[in-house]
Amino acid sequence: MALIVPCYNEEIAIAKVISDFRRSMPSLEIYVFDNNSTDRTKDIATREGAAVIHVALPGKGNVVRRIAADVDADIYVMVDGDATYDATAVVSMVDKLIDEKLDMVVGCRQTAPDVSAAAYRSGHQWGNRLFTQMVLRIFGGSFTDMLSGYRVFSKRFLKSTPILSRGFEIETELTVSALELRVPYGEIMTPYGARLEGSESKLSTYKDGLRISWAIFRLFICERPLAFFGIGALLLAMLAILLAIPIFSEYLAIGLVPRLPTALLCASLMICAGLSFLAGLILDNVVRGRQEVKRLAYLAYSPLPMAKDS
Repeated sequence: MALIVPCYNEEIAIAKVISDFRRSMPSLEIYVFDNNSTDRTKDIATREGAAVIHVALPGKGNVVRRIAADVDADIYVMVDGDATYDATAVVSMVDKLIDEKLDMVVGCRQTAPDVSAAAYRSGHQWGNRLFTQMVLRIFGGSFTDMLSGYRVFSKRFLKSTPILSRGFEIETELTVSALELRVPYGEIMTPYGARLEGSESKLSTYKDGLRISWAIFRLFICERPLAFFGIGALLLAMLAILLAIPIFSEYLAIGLVPRLPTALLCASLMICAGLSFLAGLILDNVVRGRQEVKRLAYLAYSPLPMAKDS
């Protein structure tokens, strides 16, 4: 099993992360992926006995992409290097993955009232709920904390997921990949605490919020093109019909079409609606082919061994 820790300027917290997880699960091989840190993160992680791998391309998504390529393990535990997640929950998360034959377990953040304001700002909580509901409305599923950075993966899921994200939208991509591949997943409530004193969050509320919104929009087009272009076709067709009603009324009344430009506009809109629907049908078949390839890549890896009853 491998503990993978994406890091950027976490010299204050990284030693605690490594020691806490090593104490909770000694069998973990610990890898720290340093994403161009300018502080002593790399030196401290090396001193603590972790394998440190440098990732030059900035962004958490680029780090996770490198993780999937460079680390070979049957089970991956991914956690942020800011010491806000509870290391003791790793045992329950791994046990759930093995016992229930899952491919992903998400540690859903749960904050105590006395540290809630410092650990998990209300704006971030609201944004998390909004984005989670957006994904559930589009792709289905039952996630409650889609943006959690504390996750456990099976090898076959992580290795068969083509990671394309660059930044903090990586959790969105992993969630949608699990939903689209229809792999078994689960969640466990885990305590979530405040950052250590002197440590700063790398999350930009508005910039990263926009990136996540764009990622959801892009995934909607890429994974559900028939629904996306079908909605566009329906809206165009409805607009064309709405504009055409007075024209037909006048034609039935006087036998003439006095508003020829509007009639041409209606015809054009209806043609665009048909093209939009046709594009959705074609792209839907392309997506199905892509999903078949990803499914075959997923099946190429052996499943986790069955848990033995005690």
